Amino acid sequence: MSEQFEPSERSEAAERLRKAGYSEADVQREVSELEQKSATAARIFDLRRIIGGLFVVYGVIVTIAGITDSDAEIDKAQGININLWTGLGMLALGIFFLVWLKLRPSVPPAQLPTEPLEPKD
Repeated sequence: MSEQFEPSERSEAAERLRKAGYSEADVQREVSELEQKSATAARIFDLRRIIGGLFVVYGVIVTIAGITDSDAEIDKAQGININLWTGLGMLALGIFFLVWLKLRPSVPPAQLPTEPLEPKD
């Protein structure tokens, strides 16, 4: 989510920075650094990564529980090793989310224009 500024707001902000002793190159460098940090944060906190990771971790745990189930526990579930099948399903769903993330990475937020801001007359 990139904030959109009106041209008059941008020129006022640029004028304030110039009065504070910053050059146009300093302002552009600062803006580009903030855009890179924003794009990195967007990729790190992509919900597909979080959901996929949690499903893989829990899927491994439940699958191991299913592999180590005793015959008495399987008989309680009417002969179906429910932990094993649920764990494998969770693993498949988690892997699906992670593959989806790899094939379709999130698009970084729109970049601000790179042309220098003109001062207000």
